[in-house]
Amino acid sequence: MGVDLRQVVAGVLTLTMFIMLGNMIKRDHFDSITDKLPGDVQDVAKVAEFTLTKRSGKGPWMEDGSELKPCWSKTDFDVIDESRGFITFSLTNGPEYHVSQIADAVVVARYLQGTLVLPDVRGSKPGDERKFEDIYGVEKFIKSLDGVVKVVRDLPAAISIRNLAVVKVPNRVTEDHIVENIQPIFRSKGNIRLATYFPSVNMRKSAQKSDLDLVACLAMFGTLELQPDVNEVVDSMIERLKTLSRKSGGQFIAVDLRVDLLEHKGCHESGSSGRKSCYSAQEIAVFLRKLGFNKDTTIYLTQPRWDSSLGVLKDIFPKTYTKETIMPADKKAKFLESEDSEFEKVIDFYICSESDVFIPAISGLFYANVAGKRIASGKNQILVPADVSSSSASVTDFISPYVLKKNHLAHSCFC
Repeated sequence: MGVDLRQVVAGVLTLTMFIMLGNMIKRDHFDSITDKLPGDVQDVAKVAEFTLTKRSGKGPWMEDGSELKPCWSKTDFDVIDESRGFITFSLTNGPEYHVSQIADAVVVARYLQGTLVLPDVRGSKPGDERKFEDIYGVEKFIKSLDGVVKVVRDLPAAISIRNLAVVKVPNRVTEDHIVENIQPIFRSKGNIRLATYFPSVNMRKSAQKSDLDLVACLAMFGTLELQPDVNEVVDSMIERLKTLSRKSGGQFIAVDLRVDLLEHKGCHESGSSGRKSCYSAQEIAVFLRKLGFNKDTTIYLTQPRWDSSLGVLKDIFPKTYTKETIMPADKKAKFLESEDSEFEKVIDFYICSESDVFIPAISGLFYANVAGKRIASGKNQILVPADVSSSSASVTDFISPYVLKKNHLAHSCFC
């Protein structure tokens, strides 16, 4: 009986991601903005080099900064005409992973001079597979990589997917790793399939520069856009949230808070540093009140469906919503088909990227890659929750270290 390579790869990826997710939640904690900064300058205000301006509306709302310009340009890359083989991969486990998986695949394909095959999209459940164009724009993806990496829609019929060698690739793959572990297999087999794994959540910019850095920047920040139907749903939900926020000048908060992850045992540990890896609905409610957000503040939660444990947050902030209450009724059949669909994850990711304030109640890759998109667009009000001992506090005390220290990878990609 033959074995379908796609099923084997999907099973391995799913199991690996569940194991890694558990380890990440248990191991990774939010950075403290009082950690020692690199170099001689220890003044956070000096390192930030940006101004947070109060908005005229009620509450501690801040003005957005200026949208940053990419440091990369197509003229930075030499055109590669000859292809030495095909490279396939899949996007898995949600948009926060998709961004990194695409960056790694493009970097590998560029270095090996391989032709990249448009990936499919796979959810965490068996059989949850979609075409790339179901979620993202194909033309945008191909055009953005023109002259950098050749992209084709399908693997040639003459090449069987069962004959592809599966190569594991660590996130933020380095040139040395490609040379030592991937290039020999590619030269031997001619065609390979990549499977990205995440040893840790690391989106900080590196002190070491590489010729492939700009390729990774282009891939991570310049290749993906939502296809029109998905983008329309996201836009309509954002407009609905703004309408509900009239008393706050149309401003709203997005909180990445998912009950299933909060129940993970790692969330109940604070680690040796005393910092927590995630915060409950009650803790987020207290945090927001002490920062000065009033009861008319509109809050969007990434929790798939309403849960009774969220009641304490809604008691303090009545305008607290999950997606099923603000999505247009005619879109629910397609986009709310299950509580773990890729559509829902994508909607959460892009709403959190566009909200006036983003609060990650859970540390991890979602927080890191949403922060990257927000930094690029000048949306610097990313507030990292903490236990506030006093009766009140300033929002500027809780701005993400990714913003204050400018240590996110995005700061290497945008000027």
